[in-house]
Amino acid sequence: MSGVVEFILNAIGYGGYTGIFILMFLESSFFPFPSEVVIPPAAYLAAKGKMDLFVVILTGSMGSLAGAIFNYYLSMKLGYPFLEKYGKYVGLNKRRLEITNDFFLKHGEITTFIGRLLPAIRQYISLPAGIAKMNIVRFSIFTLLGASIWVSILAAVGYTIGNNPQLIKAAIHNAYLYIFLASGIIIFVYIKLNRRRT
Repeated sequence: MSGVVEFILNAIGYGGYTGIFILMFLESSFFPFPSEVVIPPAAYLAAKGKMDLFVVILTGSMGSLAGAIFNYYLSMKLGYPFLEKYGKYVGLNKRRLEITNDFFLKHGEITTFIGRLLPAIRQYISLPAGIAKMNIVRFSIFTLLGASIWVSILAAVGYTIGNNPQLIKAAIHNAYLYIFLASGIIIFVYIKLNRRRT
């Protein structure tokens, strides 16, 4: 893990904010690259005065948005038949794909927002959005909102803890517990409000 962090630190050092953007683009698109090893090292460099923390968060969030939009248009263009054929490789068999698509048509915004906060989901949440042809402006807003929160959490961890992979891993684990709790509360409130409307 320490070797990976050192590699990322060097990559960011050479690539700067563009490197952060590219890595976060990959994290959100066709080549899932863990944001947990991108943003904390960048924030650590910000703590040392070598980068600007706000710009780190901005470029990380925009990279995530760009990657998500790439996946959105890719899935919209290739459409349902493509995922029906190849979705099994990312855990989307035919039945699960149908359920996901129907659900997304009704609850796209909240699903996009929550999905951007959850591990193993954030990289693929754009696919059902593209298939359902969710409004691109709404998709972008909720994607950016969720991505900005997650990137800010990672940046806070890296900025305060520094270059300590073990402590960073523990802090991110704790952050996930709060994220799951907050997501559960948001979903509960959403369901209650949605029932009142119907």
